[in-house]
Amino acid sequence: MDRRPRKSNNREGGERREFEQKVVEVTRVTRVVAGGKRMRFRALVVIGDKKGKVGMGLRKGVDVAESVNKAVNQAKKSMVTLPLINGTIPHQVSVKYKSSKLFLMPAKPGSGIIAGGAVRAVMDLAGVKNVVGKMLGSSNKVNNVKAVFAAFEKMRSKQEIHTSRK
Repeated sequence: MDRRPRKSNNREGGERREFEQKVVEVTRVTRVVAGGKRMRFRALVVIGDKKGKVGMGLRKGVDVAESVNKAVNQAKKSMVTLPLINGTIPHQVSVKYKSSKLFLMPAKPGSGIIAGGAVRAVMDLAGVKNVVGKMLGSSNKVNNVKAVFAAFEKMRSKQEIHTSRK
């Protein structure tokens, strides 16, 4: 029997990453120059700790790995804290970002994340367990993710609403 210590599947010598990440979209973009076309990759990445902190990054790079790393670094700099109440959002929100319209509504426990595409990825990494979401208008993933973050900016906890009314 082999008694050697096993290597951990986690990075950095067994340490756990502080945020989970999800690559929402990777697209190939080109720039026309004198010699032809220059190809690069654009990555849209969402990171979160599943406890209410979530961030997004959108960056370009020469290869996919570089663009993802750049997007993760940008996402760490643009973190937003979400006021969660019993695993759901505090109140319903309707927001419009460019041509994307987004409607988010709190759901009862056990409902799960009833939302599609990019909204589902953001809600999962934010730690929202029960929510109903509907995307209207654009199917552009970048604009839909930015609409979710615009909705997060509009959300306020009960304490913030109470103190603003005094």
